[in-house]
Amino acid sequence: MIKIRVVIIDDERAARDELKRLLENYRDFEIAGEARNADEAKAMIQTLQPDLIFLDIQMPGKTGFDLLESLEKVPQVIFITAFDHYAVKAFEVSALDYLMKPVRDERFEKAITQARAKLATHKDEQIFVKDRHQYHFIAWRDVYLIESMDNYARLYFKDKNVFLKSSLNELEKKLNGDTFLRINRAQIINIDFVDKISAMQNGQVKLTLKTGGEYEASARRSVKIKNMGRV
Repeated sequence: MIKIRVVIIDDERAARDELKRLLENYRDFEIAGEARNADEAKAMIQTLQPDLIFLDIQMPGKTGFDLLESLEKVPQVIFITAFDHYAVKAFEVSALDYLMKPVRDERFEKAITQARAKLATHKDEQIFVKDRHQYHFIAWRDVYLIESMDNYARLYFKDKNVFLKSSLNELEKKLNGDTFLRINRAQIINIDFVDKISAMQNGQVKLTLKTGGEYEASARRSVKIKNMGRV
């Protein structure tokens, strides 16, 4: 049996205990830890690297959304909330699921079923980004282009783009070098989205993505791409 590692994050002890009671009925879910606030939770998530977190949205100090924004790698999330408007917001950001307090057994079972299905098919690394009053869970496999915008990076994924407070140099160090390739000072591309690489008259190379965009590599990066045997 494959175990799904869980961390419970809620400032109320009674709420944490209730979730633990409910999880006792599901032997493939293993409680790795519990936290009372965002700071405790961040340290715990970084250490334990759970597959799934049950996350209270409204906590004293930092909210559940604040916690997610602070993480470099975000597990799958089931939001827990006592407030309708937070539930709506959680639903809008495409969380795995959200549960209203008090949590009903049948509703919990539905969330567990969804979690199992999601984790069985998706192990992709994802981040959580707040941009222009909207929240996004973004799987890195969906990001096809990253552009430098001063102290920010613009991430392009599916039919959307968002701003992430990070420099391109910082991102380049964190990203998987087998998937993401720096092609010039201002752009990183996802190799999985490359449709064609062609040589230009000046000796540099041009990359055409499956999305239709064309991007020129710098002279130095062009040499690296050629050495990769992609031209």
